[in-house]
Amino acid sequence: MAQNIKLRANGLRTIRSVDPRLVSYNVEMTEVTGGTFWKEYTPEEIAGKGKFPMIGIFKKDSLMQVYPPIDLTNPRLRKLAKQLGPVWIRVSGTWATKTYYDFDGKAGGVAPAGFQNVLTKQQWLGVLDFVKEVGGKLLVSVANCEGIHSAHEPWKPDQAKLLFDLSREYGVPIAAAEFMNEPNLLSGSGAPKGYTFDDYIRDQDIFNKWLHENYPETLAVGPCSVGGGQMGKLKMEEGLLKLIGKKMGTEKLLIGAKEPMEVFSYHYYNGVSERITAGMHFVHWPAEKAHTEEYLDAAAYCAKAAAKVRDKYMPGAQLWVTEAGDAGGGGDTWASTYLDVLRTLNELGVFGTISDGVIFHNTLASSDYGWLRHGTFEPRPNYFAVLLWNMLMGTTVYDSGEPIREGAHVYCHSRKDGKEGCVYLIINNSLTEETTVELPGEATCYTLTGRDGMRSLVMTLNGRDLRLGENDTLPDLSGETVSGKIVLAPGSCTFLVL
Repeated sequence: MAQNIKLRANGLRTIRSVDPRLVSYNVEMTEVTGGTFWKEYTPEEIAGKGKFPMIGIFKKDSLMQVYPPIDLTNPRLRKLAKQLGPVWIRVSGTWATKTYYDFDGKAGGVAPAGFQNVLTKQQWLGVLDFVKEVGGKLLVSVANCEGIHSAHEPWKPDQAKLLFDLSREYGVPIAAAEFMNEPNLLSGSGAPKGYTFDDYIRDQDIFNKWLHENYPETLAVGPCSVGGGQMGKLKMEEGLLKLIGKKMGTEKLLIGAKEPMEVFSYHYYNGVSERITAGMHFVHWPAEKAHTEEYLDAAAYCAKAAAKVRDKYMPGAQLWVTEAGDAGGGGDTWASTYLDVLRTLNELGVFGTISDGVIFHNTLASSDYGWLRHGTFEPRPNYFAVLLWNMLMGTTVYDSGEPIREGAHVYCHSRKDGKEGCVYLIINNSLTEETTVELPGEATCYTLTGRDGMRSLVMTLNGRDLRLGENDTLPDLSGETVSGKIVLAPGSCTFLVL
């Protein structure tokens, strides 16, 4: 059904203020050291014409490839990253759990027993230079594998100290730290053989106590869990989902913990990608549902579920989504297309209505869900979408007065330029019906659409293609003046500055 919306510029109820670094991202440790990551989809797969073998998450080697280390000095990468403004940058991932810090060069590129990967001093200094250049703050997780200790021995800080001390001495101190990545997936997390939740809670306390005593400027963040929220959202196969929640629930990582943490973190993906659906089909969404109410509501469902646990164990703490994206397993085939922009902007909008915190997109420049294409750093539709968000949306969140419904996902913030007024984001997620908006006066309009449909690799702004120009200049990102009643096309996303 077509929707009609009447906007107000004044008298809006304030909900909260959100973190100015709300839009943040991951640079995975495997990118820094070089290593395996998800293969890039073919053009046919991106267009929705590919077929995938039934391969599960634990038999995924054929879906991965070895990549060289990312070039963090690349001028295009640095320029585009800097345009996003101040951010948090997370260097973590399962790869980080098994990485040896070879800062004296004695390992010669060969991982010692119990480790899988090697990080050199120059590679880490490259990360620190990048963080400094783009005005970022650094979040990490540390190694917790058999090279550090056995399951029944306490975690040891010797390796972590190398990372923290070098960063501090170089003038880019580690500003926040999670103990390890996705500890509730113990069998695939890289933790020592036989590691249990009790072992994890013991070691998380050791790590956080060590952090507070030696690096008091660093925020302790956790528990960095995955699953839970989105699994509960999908109403299928409830018996299996309840079993998963009981065996892998976030609370298992917190019950009995004694050392406080300053930030509550979790991972949120709408589901898993086509390529790892075997045995996990109940958490995969087909492209035909990627605009629907049920699909877009998953972000809010997860945030509310996480906030409930946060309020129980860390009341008052910020909520950080330290990995976010459309799908685990390197993203769905449409992750690099305009279709995923609806999810991305809706996620940012709805998060501010629920909590304050930060969302770390996975990743900046790797795999198909990267905002920039791996290797070439060519910006994808989602890059320009979050760039416009950061250009226009301020940190004060207002009640839009509009209930969320198909064709009218409406969010309202203060103006980023600090001027009186507000900015609305309206997502018309109906693919068949227009949405009519009545304005209270003149507004500046920024409407995003897919140039060649929803799965387009090119996004348009008010009908103009968004592509880099000569010498990597940004395209024209200006809006157009509108007034009275305007009509928003099906499948469009529109910012209106009043």
